[in-house]
Parts: sequence; C-alpha cells; structure tokens
Amino acid sequence: MPAHAFRRTKIIFTLGPATESEEMLEKLIRAGADIVRLNMAHASHDSTRLVIRRIRAVSKRADRDVAIMMDIKGPEIRTGDLTVPLELKAGEIFDFTVKPGMAAGEGGSGEEIRSVDVNYQNLVNDIKVGDTVLVDNGLLRLEVLTKDEARIRCRVLIPGELRSRRHINLPGVKVNLPAFTEKDRGDATVGLEEGIDFLALSFVREAKDVELLRIFLGEKKSKVRIVAKIEDQSAIANLGEIIEACDGLMVARGDLGIECPFEELPVIQRRAVRACLAQGRPVIVATHMLESMISQPVPTRAEITDVANAVYEQADCVMLSGETTIGRYPLECVRMLDTIARRIELEETPDKSFPAVFTGERMKVLHAAVVLANELPRSRLLTFTRHGFMAQGLALLRPARSPILAFTPSPEVFRQLRLLRAVEPFLMTLAADPDDTIESAIGLLRREDRIAVGDKIVIATDILAHDRLVDSVQLRTVR
Repeated sequence: MPAHAFRRTKIIFTLGPATESEEMLEKLIRAGADIVRLNMAHASHDSTRLVIRRIRAVSKRADRDVAIMMDIKGPEIRTGDLTVPLELKAGEIFDFTVKPGMAAGEGGSGEEIRSVDVNYQNLVNDIKVGDTVLVDNGLLRLEVLTKDEARIRCRVLIPGELRSRRHINLPGVKVNLPAFTEKDRGDATVGLEEGIDFLALSFVREAKDVELLRIFLGEKKSKVRIVAKIEDQSAIANLGEIIEACDGLMVARGDLGIECPFEELPVIQRRAVRACLAQGRPVIVATHMLESMISQPVPTRAEITDVANAVYEQADCVMLSGETTIGRYPLECVRMLDTIARRIELEETPDKSFPAVFTGERMKVLHAAVVLANELPRSRLLTFTRHGFMAQGLALLRPARSPILAFTPSPEVFRQLRLLRAVEPFLMTLAADPDDTIESAIGLLRREDRIAVGDKIVIATDILAHDRLVDSVQLRTVR
C-alpha cells in the first residue's frame, strides 16, 4: 500500500440522534472514523451503557475497533427552566436569580423586571459590577449593574431570545465551581464500568483540575487516558502546566471563542498545538469545523481551509460535534474530513524547525528511526508497545511520509493508539524473542497486503542485550 494511502490525521465524531443507530454507526466506522465521542451533558446512564455496547458490537462487525471518548460536563453554569422563551430587548434591565422561586424585582420607576434562575448560587460572589455575562454561546450579552445575595441585575447589550437551560459564559471571571463534579463522578463511573478509552474533562482551568480526575481514576484502578479541554482564559494562562498534567489536549473552540476575543482564537489554537508537540502530548482541534454541513451537503470554502489549517499544523485529531449529533449529513462530514486531510498530508515534508525537545535516550533513538524513515522511499515505521509509549514517541516526532505501524498485545492500548497522529494499531501477541515478534508482524503485514517486496521496514523497538532491554533501530528490506 502506498504510504500516502494511510490518513495520518485522526477523526473524532460526536454521537447523537443523527448517528446512534447501528446502521449509521457502521457507515461512519467504515468511512474511517477513529474515535466516538459521547457528550454526557445530554445523556442518561442507561442510554450511555446501551450505546457503548452498541458501538463495541458494531465495531466488531465492521472489523475495526474504534475508541470511545466520554466527555464529562465539568463546572457548567446554566439558566433554569422557562415556561416560554423570553425576547430580551437592547437596554432592558434583566435579573439572574440564584434563589429559585424568587418574586420578580422592580425597576426604579416601578416596572416589573423579568428574570431567570441560574444553577450556581455562589455566582453572586464570583461576579462583580461591570463584568460581562454571555448567554447561549454569546448570542446574548449583558453587563452587570448591581448585585445582592439573591440576584444579579444586568443591562442587555446584545438582544435576542432566551430559552430554557442556556449555557452561561463569564469572560475573565474565575468561577469557584469544582472541576470534577458529583455528576461527573457518576458519569465517569458508568464509562469505566463499560470500558471507555478516554475521559475528556471540560473547562479545565489549571493542572489541579486534571489531578483531581487522576486521583479518581487511581481509586478505580483505571488506565483510561485524560483529555483536558481548554475553554476559557484561565486555561490559556495555565496552558503549559495543563498540557504536562494531561494525556491529551482538546482545543474546544466553541466556548474558547466566546471567552476570548475572536481574533485571538487562531493564535491560541496554533500556540496550543505547538505546545503539545513540544511537550509530547496529542492534541485535538474541535468545534465548528464543518458547521454549515449540519444543514448543507457541502462545506463552505472557509471551512475547508479551517480543516486544512489544522492538518497543516499537524494536530493529531479533528473533531465533529453538531455536524454528527443533529446534522443531516453526518456520513458526508466524515468523508469530507477524510478527503481534506489526505490531500493536505501529501504536501508534508520533514519539518526542520520541529519544536519537540529530544530528552532522554529513548527519544533520541526514536528520532534516529524517524530521520531514517524520512530519507528512505517506500518506508514503514514499525514498533511494538505494551503501554503505548513507543508509539506515542514516534507520533510526536511527526514522520513526514511513513505510517507508524504499532503492534500491541493490549486491546485497551490498541484503542488508545487511535488518538495518535500517523499511528495505525495492530493487535498481536508479542513473543518472548524480539526477532520472532518482528517476523510475526511482517508476516501479518504481508497477509494484509500492507507491505510489498522492496519496501523498507524501519523498526524501533527494544532488544535483550546482556540481560537488559536496550532501545534499538533496525532496517530490513521486504524480500
């Protein structure tokens, strides 16, 4: 198989009403989706168990075992229920109440002031006069005028319709909600019991947030990988420590684009991707990638360029949200990402200004393997990994041409390797003798027509020398 036939950039899609059927799941998996995201903001425990089992069954039938990422809700502030939507007008005075069932307030001239409850009572202590309140993805903008222990009084700056249970953003405000809530704990427990592969933690603000989840996973004796979602200004200020604490990063551009100035968003995305590459963590670019395809069969030219930029930046994954939860063209969206990524990847050349820091003997050995593979035509990088670290090290180095064929005996590691750019995982028992393992892997690749006579195999692995394991690079030609 030509090296370019393998897509390096991985595809994540979010499950929803448009994609939860067995028929559509199978189509998306066969179309090349690598990871299924479950959004726990809109899911019950019973339905979550059923859908995880359905994904596993469909993956088995399609003979392509995809990974499952559970996205837990995190510290979220929302408005309460409304009997009917409220049409807020520019200049109107409006109250957010933190004590449910409060009577309507009165303005200075005695007129009744409309209001809505919020689900976070301590909001009155976190917010201050002059702060901005954004509601429903920033469609509504209000300014805080006054506050007391029961309500926050605001003036409407950008008008619009307010519906029930709308998300609230508070740019620049440090909210003292717990990073890992009781709801998150319950949702995560269900996911671990059903064998998920990744937990995505929403609204991560500092490394301590990730560490709280890490403690929980330790208590559960789980090896699930943590993906930290950066979604506000606190996360940007603490980006380095967050990347170091997590197993992967998601640039969640929906809330991030609300919390930060629009013109800063591309800068933040590029910095986040580069920082992840420098610190050895996989990175996901998410939200609004093909937003117009929720209702249209083809993307805008700007969306095509946006996806291409994420691939050019060498992100590990691109992710679909509304496009595959409620969209009319979920299969076309996955195919579109696949097509764009494959084309852009043909333009890649070795990056001499690559930011990764080559610390430690293993990374230097893996770097030598990648340099060799980049120089050889018709080359493949092959590695063996029990915990995923050898494959992750190679993926970090972003080989320009060669796919990384990673063999592991662990089904869990096999699925977790789906997150890593340019890595194609294979499930195989590893023999006691490293040479026997290599021969078995080459035999498997021959049977699947993944290699041909004359291909170069660059093998990065450890070998037994003088009773200890030593990292090594080997070069073999397929005969």
